[in-house]
Amino acid sequence: MRLSIVVPALNEAARIEATLALLAPLRACGHEVIVVDGGSSDATAALAAPLADRVFSATRGRAHQMNAGAAKARGDVLLFLHADTRLPESADRLVTGAMAQSGRAWGRFDVAIEGAHPLLPMVAWFMNVRSRATGIATGDQAMFVRSAAFASVGGFPHVALMEDVALSARLKRLSRPACLAAKTVTSGRRWETKGVLRTVLLMWRLRLAFYFGASPERLARIYEGT
Repeated sequence: MRLSIVVPALNEAARIEATLALLAPLRACGHEVIVVDGGSSDATAALAAPLADRVFSATRGRAHQMNAGAAKARGDVLLFLHADTRLPESADRLVTGAMAQSGRAWGRFDVAIEGAHPLLPMVAWFMNVRSRATGIATGDQAMFVRSAAFASVGGFPHVALMEDVALSARLKRLSRPACLAAKTVTSGRRWETKGVLRTVLLMWRLRLAFYFGASPERLARIYEGT
């Protein structure tokens, strides 16, 4: 199985090189890395170009960017990686092994949150437990899906927020996710900047509102305004 790693990015010049450099061993094994820029005002695209197989621009918004990357991907399995998130070692073998053994259409990793705040490990633990119980993944967990399955459900809904939750709901019609215990490591910058408890409560509020049918555009305005 060949992986296509799709990285949506927006104004990530400070970290995009470090993120992509860690993917070099996967590229050396024949997997591809696609960076989709959402119209950055910094040097994100230029810095990414030497470290990826493809770099191009698409309409701003993670759902739009990831769908655009998937449309150009050539791999058997799509893996969606946030620009501030690192994959575990041997991620390709973990993904392909899980897909082959489980026969499932999609999956995700557990997550660890990087940062100094003592509550961040607890937040990550609850995220992983909730995800295993509900079968709903978050973008920080580096969702992966067979290319054919992704196409069959229509990809990410074009929504301003909760695109990962919405895609999980679509994919659950095909199978439960393969939940890998190996951890991605994601930045805790938003939690630490906005406040850990405040961010957790905000995300619970937004998820509950989304579940009851609130507009993703309205939820995005709330999320960005906090």
